[in-house]
Amino acid sequence: MQNHELRQRAVAEMHLRRWPPVPVPCLIVQWVLAGSEEVVSRAEQAIEARAIALDSRQNPSHRSGSLAEGLRFSWERHSEGSSLAFFLSDAGEETFLDPHAHPDLEAALAWAQDLPGDIVRATRIWVARDDAEALRIMGLTDWNRDELVSSQVGGGTLRMWSDFRIRNDGFGRLLVAANGTDTRDLTRTLQRLQELGNYRNRALLGLPVARECWPRLDEAERRLRDLSDRVAHSTERDDALLDALSDLSLDLAGISTAIGFRMDATKAYAQLVEERLDQLDAQPIQGFASLDDFTQRRFRPAMNTCVATTERVRELAIRAEQLSSLLRARIDTRIENQNADLLHSMDRSISMQVRLQQLVEGLSVVALSYYLLGLVKMFLDGLPDGALPASSKAIVGWLVIPTVVAVWLAMWAVKKRVLADKREP
Repeated sequence: MQNHELRQRAVAEMHLRRWPPVPVPCLIVQWVLAGSEEVVSRAEQAIEARAIALDSRQNPSHRSGSLAEGLRFSWERHSEGSSLAFFLSDAGEETFLDPHAHPDLEAALAWAQDLPGDIVRATRIWVARDDAEALRIMGLTDWNRDELVSSQVGGGTLRMWSDFRIRNDGFGRLLVAANGTDTRDLTRTLQRLQELGNYRNRALLGLPVARECWPRLDEAERRLRDLSDRVAHSTERDDALLDALSDLSLDLAGISTAIGFRMDATKAYAQLVEERLDQLDAQPIQGFASLDDFTQRRFRPAMNTCVATTERVRELAIRAEQLSSLLRARIDTRIENQNADLLHSMDRSISMQVRLQQLVEGLSVVALSYYLLGLVKMFLDGLPDGALPASSKAIVGWLVIPTVVAVWLAMWAVKKRVLADKREP
């Protein structure tokens, strides 16, 4: 027996790729990057080369280790890119306000800026001991108070604050108060909280794509409506209408192909966002917008727009196909009617030809009989007088009917023989 080539990867996918235990206090810096498989592989090689220590590799899509004393990292490969997180344990709260205040973190940040990939999300997270410490640090920062979101998450005492805005340094800020939460629960909840935001941003990548499609879909709907009127009332040629419908169907197929992957990915990420919301079990806090309210107000309408775009493309394609089917049915009906008229015309033509043929045959019998009787009369006129028992005129008169009958029988026999030859294989 031999191991299946994908066994290790299949088993690894069943194990959680947990962050390292998060101490309190702690500064976490995370990037979510988009890139091709080649870009992700280059980033993984750069991380392995930079790390001073690597944990045992149990999952091919996850790497963790240390970049410096007290500075750990966690890197993960995703279907559309990767994510990288730094965990600085021996940091003061001033590091949250200015990461460059810590030399090891400053060097790591400078190195991380050169990693390949496009930033989808970048976040700085400060894990404070309790609410009092978190509120004191909040007073030292420029939060947008009108959009500040705060909730208790994880079903416990852990509390988070954020306005989900991008700062001048390119990072968003998240403030978390541990309030005595167990280290394992704290780590798990923080990871889920970040996954919520990461999946949310990845899902929202589909919104601009959906919005860009709406003018094209408006134009396609206008063309389809115009074609419907032309098919119903116009006297245009059917082939011209069918060509126009084919062009419209091709345009809709092109739109569907262009946005298909992005919309499918958005749907999958949106489902993950909903799952993370349920797992976090965010509880509202008076005076602040809750995490669920923030998502309900902004994220879900965006997802509804993406779903509506996908559904609209599908419905327009179905309507175009239905109109095309109706037009083809009308063309087929016209062709059948034309074929029926043609067959009827051919039937009448054949009938007339048969009648003409019968008429010609009758005239031919008369003509042949006439010439044959003329030859007989010439023969009788050439005989000497008294050689015939009656006059030549009388004899010719007696021969008219037998001659006509004999000629008709002869022609009938010849016709029968000719037709019989044609029926032979």
